[in-house]
Amino acid sequence: MGKSAPQLIRAYKNPGAVCAAYDPRAPRAARRLIQLITESEPGLAVEHVGSTAVPQCDGKGTLDLLVMYAPGGLERAKAVLAGLGFQKQTGRDPFPEDRPMRVGLLAFEGGRFPIHAHVIACDSDEASELVRFRDRLRSDPALRAAYVARKREIIHEGVANSLEYSIIKGAFVRNVLDSTNPGG
Repeated sequence: MGKSAPQLIRAYKNPGAVCAAYDPRAPRAARRLIQLITESEPGLAVEHVGSTAVPQCDGKGTLDLLVMYAPGGLERAKAVLAGLGFQKQTGRDPFPEDRPMRVGLLAFEGGRFPIHAHVIACDSDEASELVRFRDRLRSDPALRAAYVARKREIIHEGVANSLEYSIIKGAFVRNVLDSTNPGG
């Protein structure tokens, strides 16, 4: 990899529990990351998920990527991300290495975007749920507004730790997914 790609992914800085205004540069930044990853390993499928993938959805400003690998491809996926400069999670309760999350920071068009790259098997329920929740937020302005309101409420309640924030807002996500589960 003689390219300058490793310099693009910088050391991760946790933004903490915040709910900032939507940044319209986020989808372009995510497309750049997806291009870097898929050029390094065409066998990976990458989706932009999370609040930054939903126009006008305020949030932490973190680029959440769903990096999906085919059966037997987990180690290769982790190696590709490491080669691009992504780092292993540190801190309390990192994702396990059989379902890892890699982190980084991308400076792009004058902004600084934290990155969470969720490395998940392409045929997993979790992968389809992340895409389904993103698509629901994109198609339902009332749901999007309720989600942003819940995130602001969590912060207003004094939650400052990003892990706690994610756990609490996860209940909102789970309720939405359970209410739209075709099999449930």
